[in-house]
Amino acid sequence: MKVKKRRKSSRYRGSQTAHRGAKERTRGSGNRGGYGLAGTGKRADQKKTLVIKLYGGDYFGKEKTLRRGPAPKKLKSINLQDIEENISSFKQDNGVIDLSNYKILGKGEISSKLKIKAGAASASAIKKIEAAGGTLTLIKKESESSSSEKPQLGKLSKKE
Repeated sequence: MKVKKRRKSSRYRGSQTAHRGAKERTRGSGNRGGYGLAGTGKRADQKKTLVIKLYGGDYFGKEKTLRRGPAPKKLKSINLQDIEENISSFKQDNGVIDLSNYKILGKGEISSKLKIKAGAASASAIKKIEAAGGTLTLIKKESESSSSEKPQLGKLSKKE
């Protein structure tokens, strides 16, 4: 018949150190690196498994998108040549081609007068559109319009 063996850890209960070494180590939370998730920084190897179980790996490192704000809107690019070839496929309001999600590039030549509303355009595209007798209206971004409203430091006007 087997006799149930008493666990070694139970023999430490009631002792001053409870198998933790020196008495000073057991007094505060310094031996375990603080309370809760304290000490879970970059070099916290002793607590990494706890943090990974709790947060699933999203705890460590920096997320750049959170620090810089919303990402600027990316514009698709389109050449002048492609616009003229596919003019019927674009949305038009009163003869104005709406390309507000596009940046117009100056590759190719155009012969017809085009009225275009675009998000951005290269310098060569603007020249070619104006040379053909067309017009180009650029849409201002939200960040540009809000920054122009802010007062600039060092350029204060004196009231008379």
